[in-house]
Amino acid sequence: MTSNEPAHDAVVLAGGGARRLGGADKPGVRVGGRALLDRVLGACADARTTVVVADPRPTARPVRWAREDPPGAGPVAALDAGLRHTAAADVLVLSADLPFLAPDTVRRLLAALRAGAAEGVLLTDADGRDQPLVAAYRTAALRRELAVLTAGEGGLTGLPLRRLTAGLDLARVPDPVASFDCDTWDDIAAARARIREHDHVLDEWISAVKDELGIDLDVDTGALLDLARDAAHGVARPAAPLTTFLVGYAAAQAQGGPEAVAEAARKAGALALRWAEEAEQEKAGQAIAEQGIAGRQKAGQQKDDKPGGSGPDAG
Repeated sequence: MTSNEPAHDAVVLAGGGARRLGGADKPGVRVGGRALLDRVLGACADARTTVVVADPRPTARPVRWAREDPPGAGPVAALDAGLRHTAAADVLVLSADLPFLAPDTVRRLLAALRAGAAEGVLLTDADGRDQPLVAAYRTAALRRELAVLTAGEGGLTGLPLRRLTAGLDLARVPDPVASFDCDTWDDIAAARARIREHDHVLDEWISAVKDELGIDLDVDTGALLDLARDAAHGVARPAAPLTTFLVGYAAAQAQGGPEAVAEAARKAGALALRWAEEAEQEKAGQAIAEQGIAGRQKAGQQKDDKPGGSGPDAG
């Protein structure tokens, strides 16, 4: 979130029973080495306050915890419990099982909400179905509808989300990837397979490493890959990982951000190219020298073969 953007909060619902996963701890299931909950928390890291409605657990970043009463009372009751800890005019409402939710998608939802008159903007999945747990809402509109439902017979317990969203003026954004949620083990398997595809694996790996190391640094990965390639080809294959490590260390020593990484990569890349040029010059010089030796040997052989030469039978 930039200083020019209004603040928003996030409520992540992570306390369901995961019946179709056999009661497994779904928020803790790992996809690409990261818990599903942590992947969602990474996508909404710009929220001023993030409330996770579930029993507390270790997470990749600090959050506020809440629980519906009674536990297991359903998504509407859980949303009500989380919303009680928010104050921003706009709120993201997310489930904890979205492996492909990204910060760009979150920003797109918020931008669409703020640009229009709708009370909520939600994603639709590959089949065009609404996904109310991948959405941005006006907090006041949610509280209005929750108050109406709370006053009804039976309160909020057991109510489906469509009872809540039915009273809202909604806009929709189609996104079959970001809206993909993991309800079954087949869904988990599909998500794990997708992140290992060639087009996705590098970005997924970089995101996972940054999450694991607790760093938030956007760098030009293309430049680092070019550096690694030049070091591997121009120096030696093991030089690639060692060089990129030294670039990161140099940037850290300089207490710099992406610019320091870029400058260190530029210097190391130029060195690798000079190294490669010298190697090429050495090869060229060696080839010339070998040609000269071969030429002299051939000339000497031709002299020895002439009549009256200095061969063993001469004299």
